[in-house]
Amino acid sequence: MGAKTKILFLCTGNSCRSQMAEGWAKKLRGEQIDAWSAGIEKHGMNQRAMQVMAEAGVDISGQRSKLIEELPDLDFDYVITVCDHAHESCPLFPGHAKVIHRGFDDPPRLAAEAASEEEALEHYRRVRDEIRYFVATLPCCLQSASKD
Repeated sequence: MGAKTKILFLCTGNSCRSQMAEGWAKKLRGEQIDAWSAGIEKHGMNQRAMQVMAEAGVDISGQRSKLIEELPDLDFDYVITVCDHAHESCPLFPGHAKVIHRGFDDPPRLAAEAASEEEALEHYRRVRDEIRYFVATLPCCLQSASKD
């Protein structure tokens, strides 16, 4: 088997969407993908994100919120921005990394307007499931991806 594809999932605070994407990539594509996540800023791990991922059988509680600068010096194959702010602020990466943007709604922002905790969690679950589908289709998506 060849080397794993190195993917960085990038979002604003590395607290929710990019953490979910990293968790799904490790769970669903761990044999093919070496997954990392980081943020333009560092907001800490989102408790609701950890809760809904655990409900789906993915434990991201051992992951930590980090800045791009805190990552080891890796030559990523792909950098996938999962929010518009990260896409607009995406730094240049040395090497041959292809940047792909696939924005997802921001669960904390949506949950702020929720009438109940259950309604708030539904926003997280929907985004969790959208990210799962995206990650599950990554091998085909990466084959046809082009640099922005």
